[in-house]
Amino acid sequence: MEKKNIISMTMKEEEEEEEEIDNSFVPVYHSFSSTSNNSQVVSGGDYLSILASKDSDFLLSPTGIQVKVWELEGKVVGLYFSANWYSPCTKFTNLLVNVYQQLKECSNINPGFEIVFVSSDEDLNAFNTYRSSMPWLAIPFSDLETRRALTQKFDVEGIPCLIILQPNDNNKLDAAVIKDGVELVYRYGVQAFPFTKERLEELQVKEKEKYDNQTLSNLLTHNARDYLLGHPSPNQVPVASLKGKTVGLYFSAQWCIPAKKFTPRLISVYKKIKQQLEGKEDEDFEIVFVSSDRDQLEFATYFETMSWIAIPFGDPKIKALAKYFDIRGIPSLVVLGPDGKTVTKQGRSLINLYKENAYPFTKTRVGILEKQMDELAKGLPKTEKHSGHRHELTLVPEGHGGGAFICCDCDEQGYGWAYQCLECGYEVHPKCVKPVGRGPDN
Repeated sequence: MEKKNIISMTMKEEEEEEEEIDNSFVPVYHSFSSTSNNSQVVSGGDYLSILASKDSDFLLSPTGIQVKVWELEGKVVGLYFSANWYSPCTKFTNLLVNVYQQLKECSNINPGFEIVFVSSDEDLNAFNTYRSSMPWLAIPFSDLETRRALTQKFDVEGIPCLIILQPNDNNKLDAAVIKDGVELVYRYGVQAFPFTKERLEELQVKEKEKYDNQTLSNLLTHNARDYLLGHPSPNQVPVASLKGKTVGLYFSAQWCIPAKKFTPRLISVYKKIKQQLEGKEDEDFEIVFVSSDRDQLEFATYFETMSWIAIPFGDPKIKALAKYFDIRGIPSLVVLGPDGKTVTKQGRSLINLYKENAYPFTKTRVGILEKQMDELAKGLPKTEKHSGHRHELTLVPEGHGGGAFICCDCDEQGYGWAYQCLECGYEVHPKCVKPVGRGPDN
């Protein structure tokens, strides 16, 4: 399989840059086809029937004991499609284990919760090793028929993937399946249970209230501190001085490999934006470093390279902000508007795409830049041969391949137009294409 070969060849690079692609998308690679001729959503009443095949009507417990499928009747069930060879899967598994154990410890949970692991591992040894870290049930690795049927039934195209199935309830026939379980667990944790439409609506209302009440002060200060660190450190900059400014929260760390490329780029863009705003009394731009460094020395050394201000190392607001903005990988740039409200969490991608032109990062500004990019794309070749890849690449818009992507040539994350290999998913920015000369017969 073409895609699987590509993954194998780039596994080392992915491991080295796992901070960057913590929440990225990866296709599911089985030894069987995942193409479905009839991908239907099952109702809560018949999910048990698809967890068994004609040759197997049981699941494996963590200790290897066979558990009959019918024992799941009446429970909320999460089908967890995952594999040990992909680091975002193993990281999400750690989070899911924590959530699962908390739910199991709650005595008032009814009708109960169970997870069933559907493996995308490459062999039995890998399956057994990965399963040993999981406190839930699993489809036997040998039960190829059931794993294939589940992948097809739910049209699973990427891992990690968590499909939530509700128990049979004739009064709620329209709320049987939720496909974005990974996103819900990342965002809400145990609070998402029991994953019903009503519960998720409640959480969305609470989340909206939280963001409506968001201010720079409640984001960046607490009872013991109302300032940030400036240069020369430990110069104190009042948080109140940021009022009315566009503020970027830069989540990063000295040890982060992708940050070694992005931080110098951000410093350059920051300086250019500040130059553009010289003489404008009604607007300004500032960045606040939110450190994930391991110790004070690392923080101090890294902060010295930056032109902006920072939250003090080890401050409790650092973890609170990472959780609040659902930061799953670094470096990450969250942009706040002059009113203290969130403008975008995609600041890093916008910087990579548009540099200083991305300011002030609003939907209106991004819309203008996207239209400009669309106009430029009209003049680009529809297909191109790139010296870094053996297949012909096709020009595709954002969304064709799932939205954000990592350029396989420059390793920059981005949105917008890309040249993509329709055979194996290889993608590069248009600016990174190195055309191969076409002969007279091509």
